[in-house]
Amino acid sequence: MIKKRFPIYGILFGVFVLNISFAQNKKEDVASLVNVFLGTSADHGQMSPAASYPFSMVSIGPQTYPHQHTGYEYAAKKFDGFTHTRVEGVGCMGSGGNLLIKPYLGEYSDTSLLLKLAQNAGAGYYDVAFTNGIKVHLAAAENTGKEMYHFPKGEKGFFFDLSHTLANGFVAEEHSLKGNAISGWIDAHTTCGVGTYRLFYYLQLSGNAAWKELGNHKLSAQISDPSQDITALVGLSDVDVNYAKASALKGSNWNVQTAAHQSWNSLLGRIKVHGDKEREKLFYSLLYRTMQSPYLISEADGSYRNTGGELKKSATQMYNGWSVWDNYKTQLPLLSLFYSDKYQGMVTSLANLYLAGKKDYATQHEPTNTVRTEHTVVVLLDAYNKGYKVPFAEIIDSVKQEVDHLDFSSPDKSLEYSYDTWALSEIYKILGNKTEADHYLQKALDYKQYWKKDFQDMTKNDVDRVGTRHLYQGTIWQYRWFVPFDIQGLIDLDGGKNEFTDKLSYFFDHDLYNHANEPDIQVPALFNASSTPWRAQEWMHKLAVDSVVQYYFNDNSKGIDPFIDRIYKNVPQAYIRTMDDDAGANSAWFVLAACGIYPACVGLPEYYLNVPLFPQIDISFPTGKKLSVEVADFSDKNYYIQNVWLNGKLLEGNTLSQQELSKGGILKILAGNKPNKTWGTKSPFVTKLELNK
Repeated sequence: MIKKRFPIYGILFGVFVLNISFAQNKKEDVASLVNVFLGTSADHGQMSPAASYPFSMVSIGPQTYPHQHTGYEYAAKKFDGFTHTRVEGVGCMGSGGNLLIKPYLGEYSDTSLLLKLAQNAGAGYYDVAFTNGIKVHLAAAENTGKEMYHFPKGEKGFFFDLSHTLANGFVAEEHSLKGNAISGWIDAHTTCGVGTYRLFYYLQLSGNAAWKELGNHKLSAQISDPSQDITALVGLSDVDVNYAKASALKGSNWNVQTAAHQSWNSLLGRIKVHGDKEREKLFYSLLYRTMQSPYLISEADGSYRNTGGELKKSATQMYNGWSVWDNYKTQLPLLSLFYSDKYQGMVTSLANLYLAGKKDYATQHEPTNTVRTEHTVVVLLDAYNKGYKVPFAEIIDSVKQEVDHLDFSSPDKSLEYSYDTWALSEIYKILGNKTEADHYLQKALDYKQYWKKDFQDMTKNDVDRVGTRHLYQGTIWQYRWFVPFDIQGLIDLDGGKNEFTDKLSYFFDHDLYNHANEPDIQVPALFNASSTPWRAQEWMHKLAVDSVVQYYFNDNSKGIDPFIDRIYKNVPQAYIRTMDDDAGANSAWFVLAACGIYPACVGLPEYYLNVPLFPQIDISFPTGKKLSVEVADFSDKNYYIQNVWLNGKLLEGNTLSQQELSKGGILKILAGNKPNKTWGTKSPFVTKLELNK
């Protein structure tokens, strides 16, 4: 669908062409495989086709009526204009949507219409043509946007709404006009309206602009230039207008779309998958979604603003725009493995939250839009155990204060925050403080009392109801498995491995699992600790590429009519109804499954294995090391592991560590259509928590 070409895009206008072709080796041009329209319609992903750049706050995309959480609906024909920020794939009706610009013909009228005739988009750009003859090309790279507008002959101009946001998040703004440029700052609420962020911007038009204040933070710019082609250069910054201006003006002599395409191609190309061509397209379209956030907020000279609003400088690249509760099980581990050159800055930035000001959702001085940060302590432990530098000694007091004030009042929180408490215990162990390590370990082990109270008796009539007992977006069945730091303890609480396996099998066989949200997204891999470890391989494959039955939806409901289909499809209505991508969380799940790995316990560097979705995967790590994953006897019917060899050595366990994977070499997996019931059972990885002697 995305590859359909419209005749209108062959038309030259001015100095640019809407549909730019790249003279690259198509075999290596994986960025061209990305379908940016995946998940952009009818609450099936909440994604957008906006022009974007890896980990950039700049996201220039269409604002349609009606629209989904990113400001866009694939099926909509009416456009209200174009905006410059958004958070991809999140709930609460979305956020961002700042700095709206709308081209018009004649003199400004609030009744002017933009009706879509045709559109096309890819990694780094978005093109659209309207029935009135206006054509628009948007491109983004780093903190720069380049927007090209082609008008029919006659009068023309632009409408600006500086108060525009998604979900009514506008707070305040100040702007100034100078020549053809408008600049200033906009304050708006973060996702779910909890915190506030400030966005500095600079936008310069070509041609001669006559500005008019329309009131209520709205303006028009009438263009008297006879040229039919008008360019808008845009720059964004979290620091100040001067940095935004520098980014905007950089676009004047820079092929922004080419720069974006090259960057996307470089990062996506670190993982080369070889196999079914349609599945390759799906893979890269989802891998693309894992790199929309967090946002790089530090400028080239290291300047940035922290979550307290203070101007700082850092030798390390700094990031913001977190959705940790959603993506710490999938997207962040994925970035830690494949993008270590970016991830150290992310780790430093997460640790810095404890120094600058950290809230579970957002502060009142965020440098960018953001969502939430619960379980950051687990992410930092995970990073440390994977070899990243974490300044635990500097932040330990703030981390301790956070953990000491965690709320254990509901069943889900009692398990989730026991996880955080365990992580703090491990951090104290790293710091050599045995007293505190033992104290928080004992507190983490108290999860057993909470578990016995709410999760042991599964005969109660509310165990399959979303939201019962004040649960957050899940059921008792879905939350009962969430003890990744002590799976052996969970097995013992359930009565032993056989009883544990029976309940886990019942959970999946009766369609109680919910892939539309994150509370139980890790549970398919939990079969690795059961009496039937091969069922993990079965379910990872099934959820990734086969039809499944899903009764649960992400609107706190259990549907009467189930979803019966593949979850991951390369179409606008891509996911389960109501399933958000949640800042790369769910797309990262697919990418990990496709590569044949899944985190065994975030906080520890181990990955469970499954049969990859491609016969050959070539991974290039930033260190220069390369890992080739080869699947012998590959077939979609052969999703059971028979044996695994790493660099010629037969693997006895059922996991590989991040260190083992990142060293590179050859990982060979022999697949079959029947389970090898002895594979991975000799020394399986199962977490076990015991008090220090």
